[in-house]
Parts: sequence; C-alpha cells; structure tokens
Amino acid sequence: MTEPTVSVLIVTYESGPVLSRCLAQLKAQTFRDFEVILVDNGSTDRAAQEAARADPSLILLDNGANLGFAEANNRGARRARGQWLALLNPDAFAEPGWLAQLVAATDAYPDTACFTSLQLAADDRKVLDGAGDAMTLMGLPYRMGYRRARPAEVPAGEVFGPCGAAMLIRRETFVGMGGFEARFFSYCEDVDLGYRLRLAGGRTRLVPEAVVAHVGSSTLGARSDFALYHGFRNRLWTFARNTPGVLLPLALPLHLVATVVSLLGCVARGEAGPAWRGLVQGVAGFGRMRREQKGRRGHVRDVIAAMTFDPLKAARRGLDVRPS
Repeated sequence: MTEPTVSVLIVTYESGPVLSRCLAQLKAQTFRDFEVILVDNGSTDRAAQEAARADPSLILLDNGANLGFAEANNRGARRARGQWLALLNPDAFAEPGWLAQLVAATDAYPDTACFTSLQLAADDRKVLDGAGDAMTLMGLPYRMGYRRARPAEVPAGEVFGPCGAAMLIRRETFVGMGGFEARFFSYCEDVDLGYRLRLAGGRTRLVPEAVVAHVGSSTLGARSDFALYHGFRNRLWTFARNTPGVLLPLALPLHLVATVVSLLGCVARGEAGPAWRGLVQGVAGFGRMRREQKGRRGHVRDVIAAMTFDPLKAARRGLDVRPS
C-alpha cells in the first residue's frame, strides 16, 4: 500500500456537535494525498465510531478512556503512515486549500520541520483565533492574535511555536522528540513541543494561506475548571522544562509575578479553586521537570532571539512573525 504524504490526526472527546463538519471540510480539500486517523478518548456520544462506520476510509483508534490530548496524538502518530502529521482539532474547519498550502510550504522550506496555520474565529471570520504561539521573556506563552481583529494582511514567517489546533509537523521529527509530553494531558503541550523544537535547533513557520475556522474549547469551555487547572499547572511545567539556565535569574521572578497577578484575577472572578490546585501541582513538579533539562544542549541564542520582548505587544496578543 502506498504511503500517504500526510496523516491527519483528529483527537475526539464528546465531539459530536462539530466532528461531522470537520470531516466534511477535509473531504473538500484540494490536496488529496492524505489519510485521516480519528483517535477517540472514551467519548460517550460515539460520534467518532459512527463516522468511521459511515466512511471506511477513516482509521479509528478507540482508546476506551480519556488519555488526554497529548497522549492521544502520540498514539495517532505511532499509527500514522504519512511523512507529515497534520494535527487538527475536531472543532477546526479547514478551508479547501488548507492542506495544499501547508504541503506547498514544506516544498518551499525543506529545512523547516513544523508549520502552523492561520486560525479564524468560527463565529466571526473577521476575528483571529490564532497565528501560532509566541513566548515572552518571562516564560509565559500566548496565542498570537487571539480574539483580535483580522489584519488586512498577515505576514508569513517564523513564529516561536505552533498551535496544536491546526499544525503540520514532520512525523520523524515529532516521534523523534517523543511527541507531546503525556503528563501535560491537555493545554500547553504544543507550547512545550515548540519550545523543545527550538532548543533542538528547529523552526516553526506560520503559513497564513493555510486557514481554518476554529471554535475553540468546544467541549469543556475556555474557562472551565479543567482548563484553569491544567493551564496553571502546565505553564509552570513548560517554564521549568525549557527555560535556558542563563535566563532563569531574570525570567523566574517575572514569571512568578505574572502568575500571581493571573491568580488574583481568578480570585476576583470566583475561579480561585482550580487555578490554585493547578499552581500547587505545578510547584510540586517544578523540580522534577527542571531536572529533565540537565544535559540538554540547546540552541539558547536562537531561542532568546525568537522570544517576544515587547510587553505591550504581549499584553495585546500582538503578532510577532519574523520574516525569513
């Protein structure tokens, strides 16, 4: 059997309201050399199983339990046959030229192993949902352009890291790096991956012509207890696992201050419980995560150069795309 160029991985969990539209958009792709792998995390709605039954071309991996977004993608990657992995959330609806534009970028930039899409808000295409991830000097990531007005032109170029909702990565690179960190379960696993790729000398490129409309947090909600817990915990773990030692004396105090400010905001909104639990677990695992960086020889100068230094740009989730 001929191997496809791309394996599209879709992790599903109670995704019934959006999955059929996601799959219909994939059927409309102008680039056709791809397989679709559904990885279901123990959904009770059976949407993934019904989709696979209706379309034999779909490959279904049924985990039988919720293993998390990170590990589910790792399992999908091990099953994939494509040279490239396209990670796509079930609530991300790809325009017909999405895969064609991403594959064209791999030809134009053969030394780049990772590409990220332009994400528009599904409820208003004049609003951005994201354009890849940025990393600030204080070690806090942000999704560039999130809920900001869509500019007349979004530049192509390098960004710090990809957004896992709609990205393309060389399968050999993803598997060779160990995939996503399974302990993250969900949230920030894409930031951690992009950071590790940077430290290894790799690059991520934004392809603004590769467009998806993204609902975002369609299952659990953007500010659910689940999201707050994992967000606080995993941001701290990402910082611990990846921040170069030379940056630590400056970045750690800034990171702690920003975390406290964020926690106080949660207190004001009545969300303190899950945020505090996530922070406590993050602190408990900080030392272990930090020790994992020992012996890692990173491209520190390149990592620092790719960071966003302008605090005003970070505060407004501004685009930080480097021409290349």
